[in-house]
Amino acid sequence: MANVENLGKLERRVTISLPKDTVQKEVDSRIRQLAKTVRMPGFRPGKVPIKMVSKQYGGQVEAEVLSDKVSKEFFDVTRAENLRVASQPSFAPKAEAAAEDYAFDATFEVYPEVKLGDVATAQIERTVTTISEAEVDRTLDILRKQRVHFHVRGEGGADTAAQKGDRATLDFVGKLDGVAFEGGIANDFAFVLGEGRMLPEFETATTGLKVGESREFDLKFPEDYHGKDIAGQTAQFTVTVKKIEWPHMPEVDSEFAKSLGIEDGDLTKMRGEIKDNLEREAKRRTQQIVKNQVIDALLSISELDVPKALIEQDLQQRGVPNAADAPIPAEMFASQAERRVKLGLVLAELVKANELQAKPEQIRAEVDEFAKSYEDPKKIVRWYYSNQQRLAEMEAYVVESNVVDFVLGKAKVTDKEVSFEELASATAQA
Repeated sequence: MANVENLGKLERRVTISLPKDTVQKEVDSRIRQLAKTVRMPGFRPGKVPIKMVSKQYGGQVEAEVLSDKVSKEFFDVTRAENLRVASQPSFAPKAEAAAEDYAFDATFEVYPEVKLGDVATAQIERTVTTISEAEVDRTLDILRKQRVHFHVRGEGGADTAAQKGDRATLDFVGKLDGVAFEGGIANDFAFVLGEGRMLPEFETATTGLKVGESREFDLKFPEDYHGKDIAGQTAQFTVTVKKIEWPHMPEVDSEFAKSLGIEDGDLTKMRGEIKDNLEREAKRRTQQIVKNQVIDALLSISELDVPKALIEQDLQQRGVPNAADAPIPAEMFASQAERRVKLGLVLAELVKANELQAKPEQIRAEVDEFAKSYEDPKKIVRWYYSNQQRLAEMEAYVVESNVVDFVLGKAKVTDKEVSFEELASATAQA
């Protein structure tokens, strides 16, 4: 039985010994096989003397035999010792080996023991959002603003001065110490007041001007302004308004409904589809928030050590093999990778212990549900089932849902009513 040394919480070392005569027999056997096909100048194939083949290829063959036998012995040892190896072993020759043996130290990491805490102690705040008619109205306003068109100011009322929401077209000249600078001059430049596209001083100076009027003002560029040559400096600008247009949003009528894909222009049907879409989006965002809370809860109640090799593997898979050379602090990459690996180990243990694996009928139900929002659902279903990777992604989603449902069924859950706007803000921050 092999002696397994503990080098740390997860690091282990075993010594692999191989009798030299056993290795040599295998080397001789492979040399004889090689001699049947090897080619050398002056000899027909298969007629090269064994000694010459051994001299030419002996070192390479011996290295291959040692690699094969050491790997097999390592596998046999770890299986016999019931070790769950988490990393590729590092082999190093052992100097104090017996004269008749080859000996190597194999250093590696094992998977940790995952101690799952009591899920009943977890506290989850579940957001609940009810889509009201007011929310539908707010969404309609957003859709109308996306379809806004502009008319020349003067058609919309007596006040023809530029104001918030208007689109102003103007010429401007900017100077530093009386000298115009690159990028500081423009003609027929148009922007919408209040959108924040321009610096505040620029919008303030334009507001209230009428067509043909000009205004001079000072503008201090921010220290972090993208134009490094003028960042932090104060320039003198002159703006001259050439055109002012006021925004006009479309009316909510049958034509507007048709523009949203309602073929018959039915306004009730339009509001119904908007509400359905908002409810689907609210459900998706709510599930994401709850899922994040479940993940945080599981990590907080679980105890385990994370193999360094798995962290490195995670970084490599995400294209960060040399985190220390990246512009972002290396510890940030490492901590995120450690969290991902830890979560994967915790979820695997939880799924195994509570039989939360995805069942075929669950996967099919999710695929069918997803396909409903498409014109040809059957085509989408075939698309999923024709590709193993896509189906595996859906399977992973089902497993996550099973975990969330399991935790919610045992944890202390409180519901919190929030508006759709608050819900959208919360998921954006997350």
